[in-house]
Amino acid sequence: MIYNDTIVALATASGAGAVAIIRLSGKDAIKIAADNFKSVKSQKSLSDQKTHTIHLGHIIDENRVIDQVLVSVFKNPNSYTGEDVVEVSCHGSVYIQQEIIQLFLRKGCRMANPGEFTLRAFLNGKLDLSQAEAVADLIASDNEASHQIAMQQMRGGFSSEIAKLREELLNFASLIELELDFAEEDVEFADRTQFKDLVDRISFVLKRLIDSFAVGNVIKNGIPVAIVGEPNVGKSTLLNALLNEERAIVSDIAGTTRDTIEDELVINGIGFRFIDTAGIRDTKDVVENIGIKKTFEKIDQAQVVVFLFSANEFKTQSERLIVEVEKIKNKFPLKPMLIIANKVDQLSEEEKEEVSQSLNTIQHIEALMISAKNNEGVEDLKDKLIGFVNTGALNNNETIVTNTRHYDALLKAFEEIQKVKYGLETGLSGDLMAIDIRQALYHFGEITGEITSDDLLGNIFANFCIGK
Repeated sequence: MIYNDTIVALATASGAGAVAIIRLSGKDAIKIAADNFKSVKSQKSLSDQKTHTIHLGHIIDENRVIDQVLVSVFKNPNSYTGEDVVEVSCHGSVYIQQEIIQLFLRKGCRMANPGEFTLRAFLNGKLDLSQAEAVADLIASDNEASHQIAMQQMRGGFSSEIAKLREELLNFASLIELELDFAEEDVEFADRTQFKDLVDRISFVLKRLIDSFAVGNVIKNGIPVAIVGEPNVGKSTLLNALLNEERAIVSDIAGTTRDTIEDELVINGIGFRFIDTAGIRDTKDVVENIGIKKTFEKIDQAQVVVFLFSANEFKTQSERLIVEVEKIKNKFPLKPMLIIANKVDQLSEEEKEEVSQSLNTIQHIEALMISAKNNEGVEDLKDKLIGFVNTGALNNNETIVTNTRHYDALLKAFEEIQKVKYGLETGLSGDLMAIDIRQALYHFGEITGEITSDDLLGNIFANFCIGK
């Protein structure tokens, strides 16, 4: 692929709007724009204007005025892509957008590929690869937490941490390699004590970053919460109460929900994806049985399980309900689980206390009493759900890994560092340790883009929107 030509694309969302922005980047971007722009006030060509300036005028095709526009000029290397960049702010008519883009294509531009502006920023050293990927995450962020993580990564928090570790490891690697040139003299240029301290520190940081992925991945993609229980216990009513809208059908008929219903809610900046499932019971209804099978599939996919039961039936069915809870807990032992006694509005104060004491006897599972119908205790449920998410790293502005590619590279780097650590402890020869160090450096470089391939770049930037 040639990356030194001039590209053009619509930078704003497609469709009609108040304003649209058309972006050009490349060696001829300013010239092409200048040849088709007539300023309202200045007689100077756009090519003669200073960088980072905005100009009012008209885009003209021969003698035909297409639109009155604002043109922003950014000269290399002080632009997003590191090339000459022009942004044309025009009226948001789809016809006007297409007329201007077609004009620039006829004058020598090429339509940009998905993510090509950001790809050029990476190739020209304006961003490293992890920062470039954070641009896509920032565009896709739909809650405060995912936005905060993407911003922190785009500012270089993650890549600077990796780059520092890589630089220190590279310095020691150079000394180890130097020892190989003087193998016959049996000298050590690399202080093994300092090297061991560095390897321990790198192991600690890598372990922290790897562990953060469990939190980062669910924050980025939303935390799935499965609402499960027997039929007619108020699962759909609870979903509606959480979302504050009539999202799920509610009726007194058991088995009304026969398929999973999903919707999203942001709580304290964290995205949750609630899944209202079919009631779990023995039934001969073929369609309902399919829904119950899907319920267990959704439990498997969920990060948190909310088990709902009718508080007014607990007295007569407590043993069976506890068996159901234990069954789910035994099948999915690692999933956080929350038991909710619903319909407490139908209980007396004495009965509420009795249910509460019984729930406290179930070990390692949190319990809550609510009335979804009256919206009683729903806010407490939201607080409990937030408690399941480790947001401490967010509050402390620590680096959180959300990218699967980064996670995989970190795991491989950690594995190689453990080999280096073992080599230091067992007195392994420098030439063998050097192999493991090189591999660790390779995986560090994969994250920031110091080591890349055309296939890797193609896979990453293919997921970007055109115009970014």
